[in-house]
Amino acid sequence: MEAPLALDAPAEARRARYLDVEGRIASLLDGETDWIAAMATVACELHASFDYFDWTGFYRAVSDRLLVVGPYQGGHGCLRIDFARGVCGAAARTRTTQLVADVHAFEGHIACSSSTRSEIVVPIVGPSRGLLGVLDVDSDEPAAFGPIDREALERVCADLGRRFDGVPSL
Repeated sequence: MEAPLALDAPAEARRARYLDVEGRIASLLDGETDWIAAMATVACELHASFDYFDWTGFYRAVSDRLLVVGPYQGGHGCLRIDFARGVCGAAARTRTTQLVADVHAFEGHIACSSSTRSEIVVPIVGPSRGLLGVLDVDSDEPAAFGPIDREALERVCADLGRRFDGVPSL
């Protein structure tokens, strides 16, 4: 595996890195049926590939209003997040990607880590429209995430939604 990609890498390098990571994830998850193992693998691959991913992990939907931390890389995360709170809650509630350049400007932001400056949260929805959880990536850099990150992480999450649509969901 190559060294983690820097935040200031050119757009083409970022796109190429995501394609490489998506290929590794697809290979690693080939035939995998365990949802927890898949989340752990994806979190590890993403976190190790980008140096501006300071917390990379999942929150699992365990009811129609509650997320519980799943596999992650980085410092401690919040253990439980209500759909009514924070960036993760907004992604779960609306089932839309939340791209936040400045978490301090996001009303209701939950500061699981005081060093977080920007965040992207992508919902994982199966074809049956059930919410499996969200992928949460935090950066200690402001405005770390953009359209390239959004598109690639949405592809990763769409693939997870297709693969694991049968797990209990909302």
